[in-house]
Formats: sequence, C-alpha cells, structure tokens
Amino acid sequence: VSFSPADIISTVEFNHTGELLATGDKGGRVVIFQREQESKNQPHRRGEYNVYSTFQSHEPEFDYLKSLEIEEKINKIRWLPQQNAAYFLLSTNDKTVKLWKVSERDKRPEGYNLKDEDGRLRDPSMITMLRVPVLRPMDLMVEATPRRVFANAHTYHINSISVNSDYETYMSADDLRINLWNFEITNQSFNIVDIKPANMEELTEVITAAEFHPHHCNTFVYSSSKGTIRLCDMRTSALCDRHAKFFEEPEDPSNRSFFSEIISSISDVKFSHSGRYIMTRDYLTVKVWDLNMENRPIETYQVHDYLRSKLCSLYENDCIFDKFECVWNGSDSVIMTGSYNNFFRMFDRNTKRDVTLEASRENSKPRAILKPRKVCVGGKRRKDEISVDSLDFSKKILHTAWHPSENIIAVAATNNLYIFQDKVN
Repeated sequence: VSFSPADIISTVEFNHTGELLATGDKGGRVVIFQREQESKNQPHRRGEYNVYSTFQSHEPEFDYLKSLEIEEKINKIRWLPQQNAAYFLLSTNDKTVKLWKVSERDKRPEGYNLKDEDGRLRDPSMITMLRVPVLRPMDLMVEATPRRVFANAHTYHINSISVNSDYETYMSADDLRINLWNFEITNQSFNIVDIKPANMEELTEVITAAEFHPHHCNTFVYSSSKGTIRLCDMRTSALCDRHAKFFEEPEDPSNRSFFSEIISSISDVKFSHSGRYIMTRDYLTVKVWDLNMENRPIETYQVHDYLRSKLCSLYENDCIFDKFECVWNGSDSVIMTGSYNNFFRMFDRNTKRDVTLEASRENSKPRAILKPRKVCVGGKRRKDEISVDSLDFSKKILHTAWHPSENIIAVAATNNLYIFQDKVN
C-alpha cells in the first residue's frame, strides 16, 4: 500500500475529557476525532471515534536569511482544558506555535436589513420596512480558526510544548533553550532555560523534551541527550539554568559500548498524573523516577533488550536515533511505549507483568482481540514467536496516547491510527 510521506502521523493527543483525539502529520494537517455518544439501540457503539474536524495547521516556509526550508510537520499538539463550548489546542512545527479554536456552528442568522439572503447589498432606497434578523438551524459546521501565532522565538527546532497548570502560560523547548509564553502575548516570550555555550564547539548536550508539573505551576522538568533530567523551580530565579534537582543513573561499566551515549539520550519525559513520578524513555528502556530520589530510577523496564546486539546495524540505518514517546494510563499504574515491527509495550507497575502487542490491519477488525506477541533471540523459535532477525524496522510506533480516565489507547503506526479499548463484557 503506497502512501505519501505527508500522511505519516507525527503526534497523537487526547483532550482532557478523552472525548476528542487529535493527530498531527508530516503534511502540517491536524485531524480531530470525536467519540460517538452512546445510543440506546446500539449501546456497544460507545467509544468509536469518528473524524470531527480536519484543518491545515502549518504550511511549508522558507527562511531566506538562513536559506533553510522550514517543514510543515506538526511536532506536538497540546489541548487546553475546555472553558466553554469551543475547544482550544496548541500545535507546533519546528519554529512556530499556533493556538487554534475549534468551534461548532449549527445556526445561521437570516433576515438582514441591508443585505439580501445571498449576501448582496440592497439598494437603501428600496428598503421600506425594518426586519428583525432571526437564527435558523443549519447543518452542523465545525470551524477551526487560528487565534494566536507565536513565532520568531526559536533559533533551533522546537521539540516540546507544555501547557502550565495555571492555564495562563505555556512553554516551548528547542535543542538549547526553553521559552515561557503568556497565551495573550504573541510578540514576546521569556527565556527560562539557555544551555547554549558561548563557543558552540563546546556543545556537549541538547535539550530533548520538557514538561510542566501537572499541579505546581512553578515546576518543570527537561531531559537531555546525555540521559539526565533536570527539575527546575521558576521561583528561585528568572533564568532556570541552575536546576533544583538533577536525576541521573550512573552508568554500569559492564554495559559500556560505542553506542552507550546515543542510546542513553532521553527521547521523552512525562510527569505522572499525580505529579509524584517522572517517566523517561531512552532507546532501550523506560524508567520511572521518584521526585524525591535523584540518584537512580525506582523502576526500569526493558522495552526491546533483544536489540542490544543489533545496535551496529540500527546505527547504520539511522534507527538508533528514533525518538520513541511514552505515556501513563489514567491512574499511573500502567505505562505504554512503542517499538519496531508495529509492536507496542505495556508495563503494569503493580503486578510487574508486561505485554507486547501489535498494531496491524489484521488486528483492526471491530472487536478483534489483541494477541500478545513474543520475540525470540537465536536458537529455536516456537510457532507463535517472531525472530529478532525478521523484525521490520521501517514499521515503528513512536507516538501513542492513553485516554485520561478509561482503558482506551491510540497508537500511530506510520500513516495509520489504531484505537484499541478494553473488552466490555
């Protein structure tokens, strides 16, 4: 099946209620899915997501000063909590963040005095009576309008945006700097982290992801390509170059290799809903850190340890630089992250059980039940196992999302979006 590179999904995000699910793609489009309401005659239909709105969020641009093309690809989408009938979301490409309003219209005004029904102006001398305009029902229209454009603040590529719990500010992070924005002010931002060295030849690490604490509006974390996480407190100083806490796991010398530094780079960092823990994803593992313990993670989960022997070929085909994301379920008890061959992994923090599942067309039939998959390394292969040598590295699940309160997950496999939910008895 051929598809255009523009169709590759680059981000997936549920809104705060889980009623809406947004995806962004490499072509700069945002597609929003809405969950069907339960109907009396089809109670099992509840949970199906259908397309609600599609709009072009970003266009390709060209920076003439630097002779650089700026891709339209949507790097991240973040929802704002719903305050009224409309929905608001932030979307960003490498350089520009936009605030979109998504609203419904199902009525239109009719009976203007100065215009006829087609919108043409009427001759004032022909108007003999005053009409009172009325609202008439019309087919539902969903409109997406850009309300704010936050541009020209990043020299490097934006990798993260995060809405603060005060809902007045948000931050955007690139390789070397993090900026704090007020939603109402588009022409200036406040630089809160700057790790750019005076001499760029001394550059040793870059910022890879950043996120605000879910409840404390003064606290945020950012991760680095060196596998470290810094927790910052905006109350201590205006520029948060001095971190409040520094999380790092000392390297096991027995695991040291040419690729150690590359695979220790953190590709995603997420606060738990409770705000007590941070989860980080590097190339081979997911780690859970307690905010009160900086010297090592409290949990480490192997995502695909069977790839440790394949790092050389993964380096040659550039897969070793893939940026996998990770997500918590609504109660922080299960975590999920992607792998290759359209596999994704779930780890139950209480029972310590883990499972590998596959997102594929065969599994996407309604009410199909996902079968756990197993990967074997060398030796004899059982019939239900797949050999590590036959994994397809072009099929990768980088982006996943978990419904905030229910067991519904969204998994982006290249240009396909899969939505799975718990079996309802």
